[in-house]
Amino acid sequence: MSQANVSNSTVIAAHEQILYFPKGGKPSLIPNEWLILNGSQDEGGLPDLEHGKQNVLVPFAWWVQHHKESDIQSKAKTGHIGVWFAADDDILKHADVIEAGKKVWPLVAAHFPIFRDGRSFSTAALLRDRFQWQGEIRAIGDVLIDQLLQGARVGFDSFALRPDQNVDVALRQFDLFSVTTQNSWRGKRSLLATS
Repeated sequence: MSQANVSNSTVIAAHEQILYFPKGGKPSLIPNEWLILNGSQDEGGLPDLEHGKQNVLVPFAWWVQHHKESDIQSKAKTGHIGVWFAADDDILKHADVIEAGKKVWPLVAAHFPIFRDGRSFSTAALLRDRFQWQGEIRAIGDVLIDQLLQGARVGFDSFALRPDQNVDVALRQFDLFSVTTQNSWRGKRSLLATS
């Protein structure tokens, strides 16, 4: 099925622009080139990506079940498939799958089912700290401007904001503070001058 035929119930909505903030870089807006499949699609394969977005994020639970299929392997080897982790996925239980995924996933994401559910912050921190994930980690789902600073601190380097969020306002969030008082994934805390 083409992207035009992918129903709204099988994808997770995201803004058409991604707020991209690489470690050591400046935040910027880039086009969103990833279709995010939700967990409710049938047990079948991937949608036809030739007429829409060329890349797809699949639920981690789906990947665990289907990743050995030949068409999935060929798309994964060309960098067109990434995975997203649900807030309740036990990623430590699947360490071997994640280690293997580090070789084929160009992008992983952590899903916020609702903005006040912070479990996906822990997922990003575990991916960076325990799994030494060096690639992109994207926040998806109910991602609001209010979550950007915290997300950037724990390991997210891109954000697929909820479609109603203003990306220009979001971009300015990273200029609000010039001093950090805690260490983070991005670096050590700022040294405050003493009098």
